[in-house]
Amino acid sequence: VQLQASGGGLVQAGGCLRLSCAASGSIFSINLMGWYRQAPGKQRELVAAITSGGHNVHYSDSVKGRFTITRDDVMKTWDLQMDSLKPEDTAVYYCAIDRSFMPWFCSVTRAFNYGMEYWGKGTQVTVSS
Repeated sequence: VQLQASGGGLVQAGGCLRLSCAASGSIFSINLMGWYRQAPGKQRELVAAITSGGHNVHYSDSVKGRFTITRDDVMKTWDLQMDSLKPEDTAVYYCAIDRSFMPWFCSVTRAFNYGMEYWGKGTQVTVSS
């Protein structure tokens, strides 16, 4: 299983970026697709997660109202649209998936506390002030 992320870069505060991730390999179905980020000296943060079919979505309080996660179950891809970016959004962003199907609350709690099953290599997002 491989996850390939793209779309990071440098943007001014107030600008926008779109991150994309694609999963490949022996995957038949994916329950949870998500994005994490980690800034220097800070803990990893679950930014956004979305379940199969897009029925349930989680956002961290720090990005709620500014970021939007979407997914394509057929193509096994998911995106993170980041609008109104702030300097504090600067971090390495990681896409991740968890194949296990379980109730939404359990899925997001496990993702928050323990991370997900597979991870992509990070992509740098830098927001200048």
